[in-house]
Amino acid sequence: MNTPLTIDVLSDVVCPWCLIGKRRLELALADYAKLHPDRPAPLVRWHPFQLNPDMPDGGMSRTDYVQQKFGDRAATVYDRVKAVGRTLDIPFAIDTIARQPNTAAAHSLIGLAEVGVQQQGLVEALFQAYFLEGVDLTQRSELERLALAAGLSAEDVQACLDSEEARQQVRASDERARQMGVQGVPFFIFNNQVGVSGAHEPDTLLQAMEQSLTPPAEAASA
Repeated sequence: MNTPLTIDVLSDVVCPWCLIGKRRLELALADYAKLHPDRPAPLVRWHPFQLNPDMPDGGMSRTDYVQQKFGDRAATVYDRVKAVGRTLDIPFAIDTIARQPNTAAAHSLIGLAEVGVQQQGLVEALFQAYFLEGVDLTQRSELERLALAAGLSAEDVQACLDSEEARQQVRASDERARQMGVQGVPFFIFNNQVGVSGAHEPDTLLQAMEQSLTPPAEAASA
């Protein structure tokens, strides 16, 4: 009863559906709190999954990226994302994004952040900077600014961004996710036993939370 439910979220900071998934998870968590007022709040942990692991370190033109990836659909491919975003008060400003970044550095900072409020704050800041403000996440100065605002120390941030080992850890975590069968994000793992792929509605995420509260042995014998 006193052990918090764990929620592991695999995502990428340049994935619009991951921001949508984050909002829907927040709604599901609010419903969970109402259903279980005596339980501790779930522990949400964020993990890396790079949509473009082979992206150059300096990124590339966003216009070129979208054209190469979506071809004839480039002009309209984000229409549904924007429409869903409006239902969740996410004012996507995708057209203001100038560069598509490699996200290894951003993920290394997320991994550096303390799980809980600090990590959640940094993830949110990165999403907002990229999708709502068109911030260039290829710029180290921008990553530093966002990390410091989230409460990470300047010394730790500098060391992390300078660390090849930190990048290797991101790549290794990403590879483990793919070996597990994860092919897209967001991907949610509840209590290490219930997996949900995609930015599902809050009711679906809440149902997965409830399901994960039953130990596997009990679920099998029910």
